[in-house]
Amino acid sequence: MKHAGPKALDRIEPLLKPIRGYAALQEKSRGCFYLGGKGFLHFHEHGEDELYADIGLGSSFERLPAMTAAQHKLILKRTKQALADGKAKPRR
Repeated sequence: MKHAGPKALDRIEPLLKPIRGYAALQEKSRGCFYLGGKGFLHFHEHGEDELYADIGLGSSFERLPAMTAAQHKLILKRTKQALADGKAKPRR
């Protein structure tokens, strides 16, 4: 599974916009968000139709599908939760 390319990221631009609103996150390259200098959230594509988000939770990542509006809503919810409850501590 490769990191999402420009066409895949174009499809999830409505998801990327609110993620960019989190001051704690830095988008070092399109669709790749960092927290405290460490990877926190990025996207993968599998074939032409499947997209996934990897959200960093401490020392591991949680992989979530990112193809529908309902899935985008869950990604935003998990991102907000991880940042709020401290699970998104930068990995060492």
